[in-house]
Parts: sequence; structure tokens; C-alpha cells
Amino acid sequence: MSFPARGVDMSDSVAAQKVDGGEFAVLCIGGFLLSIAYGVTFLIPVLVGERGGDEALAGLIISAATVSTVILVILSGHIADAIGSARAVAVSGLFLAASALGFAMVPSVGLSLMAVGFILGVGWGTFYALGPILVAAIVEPEHRIRFFALLSGSMMSGIGAGPIIGRVATIWSMPIEAAFAFAFLASLAGGALYFLLHIRLTNAGKILPHVNKISFGSAREVIGSRAIYSIIMVGIGGAIFGGLSSFQTSYAKAHGFDYSLFFIGFMSAAILSRLFVAGYVVKKDPLYSLLVLTSLTLASILLFLMLTSNQLAYLGGAAMLGVGYGLTYSVINGLAANEAPAGLMPQSLLLFSLAYSIGVFGFPLIAGNLIVSAGIQTMLCVLLLLAVLNLAIVLFRVAHRATQERNKASVRDNTSTL
Repeated sequence: MSFPARGVDMSDSVAAQKVDGGEFAVLCIGGFLLSIAYGVTFLIPVLVGERGGDEALAGLIISAATVSTVILVILSGHIADAIGSARAVAVSGLFLAASALGFAMVPSVGLSLMAVGFILGVGWGTFYALGPILVAAIVEPEHRIRFFALLSGSMMSGIGAGPIIGRVATIWSMPIEAAFAFAFLASLAGGALYFLLHIRLTNAGKILPHVNKISFGSAREVIGSRAIYSIIMVGIGGAIFGGLSSFQTSYAKAHGFDYSLFFIGFMSAAILSRLFVAGYVVKKDPLYSLLVLTSLTLASILLFLMLTSNQLAYLGGAAMLGVGYGLTYSVINGLAANEAPAGLMPQSLLLFSLAYSIGVFGFPLIAGNLIVSAGIQTMLCVLLLLAVLNLAIVLFRVAHRATQERNKASVRDNTSTL
């Protein structure tokens, strides 16, 4: 299979065609609805537990999505070029709906649910990869971090809503499968909104150029650029989020907490931070912002490690994670786009999505086995090490930039004395 090595710079060719408020609202509402299908997967440990399985089996089912997600993230650019980004996301809604229906109706916990997990990866991989590309293509570079924050806030709100819907279902004496049935309907509605968005963009003449495909050559160029730091960080962040969220029901049960408090705290903080903090953060130096945000993520994991029975502290830790992890994601998403080599912004975002997907779907396999073999605290210790690694990357970037600036200043001083 041959791929074009490089495309034109979308920020130059399409930036003038800015998305209007109505189009962006449809994009965010559709993103919220589609994300519920991923959010309800955090209830898989409960679903599997009711059917006689454990966390290791739940992790295996969740990680089944890794293979299909990786494949679809790589192919999503080709699919978008063939049928359009918005329409491709609309089709992904059908796969997300099918996965939600499968989790609700398949009675076994073996290969059948792993197949459902594979279908989930097809839908989520396509949607997750193309959503940011759709935004980046119609927003100027200087505004991307803000619009990425709004889109990812909508997505995280949907993700957080999934487990809360499950908790409401149990309060109303409904089976946990009811949450997956709700996600099925939400996915259909979200897909329909993206199909309407495709029609609206087409009628407005905002058809994006065919520059989304990724090749080995373009991937090497992105990996050799500064965008690689953000790509590595989002993979690590995805593992942290996947580990904490996928097994939050197990953590809450072990400590006597109501797991819905975690998702309420996380979702509320994710929304409020984007409404009241993101505008401030995007005006600041992104590396200094990342120092604060990655430290906040680290502090939230430390809090989860030390918690015993304080429900308020549990809610606070979730809120800290929502702000720290949530805004870190937005900042590095913008950096992955803006620090990509010229003409390779879509390819950089595809690699960004790929790294995140591997982390968020792949790590639960490790986390589930850690919980079964060594306990939930051991898994949290591993997450703490990952958070330290992300902070170290930011510290390295700050120190490296400072060294470069000193060297440039030294060269200027030497030149002026000649």
C-alpha cells in the first residue's frame, strides 16, 4: 500500500473558513453523545463481576479495543479523504452504538465480549482521531488550544456521564445493562448530528482538502519534530486515565466509596476548568502551564494512594484530576498540532490519537492483572510513576529551551563584540 508522504498545510488553506457557532455546537454536542459509549466501558468491571469474572478479565475485554483502535486511527485519514471527516465520524457512531448494544445483550464474558470490545475500538478510533483534525482544519493555529479544550471538554463530559448513568440505573433498581442501552441510543443520536454537520459543511463549501493520510515518511518526520514530546505525553496520560477510570469501580468498592462521586468530580472539573480556566491557560507559556497541570495530576494520584474513607477528599481528588489531566490534554493537543512539521499537522494529530488510544485501551490489560495479583494500591503506584515521567518530560523541555536561549544570547553577545 502506498501513501503520499506529505500534504499541504491545512492551517493556510482552510483557516479563513472558520467554523461558526452553530457548526461548532453541533460538533461538541455530537462529541458528547458519542463519548458516552466509551464512558460506559468503565462499568465493564461491574458487568463482568456480576457474571463471575474479575478485573483481569475486564482488562482483557477493554484492551481488545486496542488492536482495532490502532488500525482505525492509522486508516482514519484515508477514510476521511474518501468520504469526508464529519461523515466518517457519523459512521463511527454506528459502530459505537453496536458495541454498546453488544455489552448490553451478550450474556457471556469470554470471546464474545472481546469481539464487542473490538467493535468499540473501530468506532472510538475513528471518532477520536478525526474529531481534532476536523477542528484544527477550520480554526486558526492561535485559537486551536482553546477550541481543542472545548471539544475535549465535551468528550470528557460524555465519558464522565457514562458511569454516572450506570449509577443512576442501579439506584432506580435497573440492571447495569441499562446504561449500555442508553449509550446505544446516544451513539445513534451523535452519529446523526455529525451526518447533519457533514451536510452543512458541504453546503457551505467547507470541504476539507485531502491531506489526512499518514505515511511512514510523514510519521518519521513528525517523530523527529518537537511534536513527539506531546505524543509521548498523551500516551502516558492515556494510560493514567485508563487505569484510574476503567477500575474506579473496583477502587471505590475497596474503600467504601460511591464510584459516581469520582466521575461527578472529574466531569464537573473538566467542564468548569474549560469555561473559567482554559481561556487563561491558553494565554500563558504552554510549558509553564504544563508544569502546573502535570504536577496537579501527580498530586491527585498521591491523594488516591493515601485515601482511606474520606468521601470529600475522594471527590476532591477526582476534581484535581479533571483539571490537571483535562487541561494537560488540551495544551499538548494544541502543541502536537502547532509543533508539527510544515504540512504535517493532520499526521501529527493522528499519531497523537494513536498514542492516546494505545495508552487508554492497552494499559487496562496491565492494570487488571496488577489488581488481581498485587492489589489496587500497586496499580496506583505504577500510575504515580507514569505521572512522574510526564512531569519529567515537561521539566526536560523547560530546561532544554532555557539552554537554547542562553546559547543564542551568548552567540549574540559574541557577535556584538566583534
